[in-house]
Amino acid sequence: MQTIPIALAEPEMALARDVRRTDNPQAPPICGRGTTLTESLIERLKNLGIKSITVEGHPVVIEGEKTLEDLLADLDHRFSKVANVPLMMRLKDIYRKNIIRSMGGEGGK
Repeated sequence: MQTIPIALAEPEMALARDVRRTDNPQAPPICGRGTTLTESLIERLKNLGIKSITVEGHPVVIEGEKTLEDLLADLDHRFSKVANVPLMMRLKDIYRKNIIRSMGGEGGK
């Protein structure tokens, strides 16, 4: 999943999280998770003052944002000193799968 500015939202993107008003987060959601965006829905969200949304996958390339390869290389580096500890390698595998899934992949190998 990826949080993007509403200005970058496109029809056919699917919401990964409920959209709520920032001035009253306890209010019911404006749109529910799983909703497919349309032009009119995007305009309605803009008119309501929604600044960003979280969508499924990783559909937008944002300058300065790390790629999947960069994130996995960082993960390898972070766990390099404990490569001989089985429990830490299991934890690394869990993180790896979550990173891949959050970037729109299938969950890793």
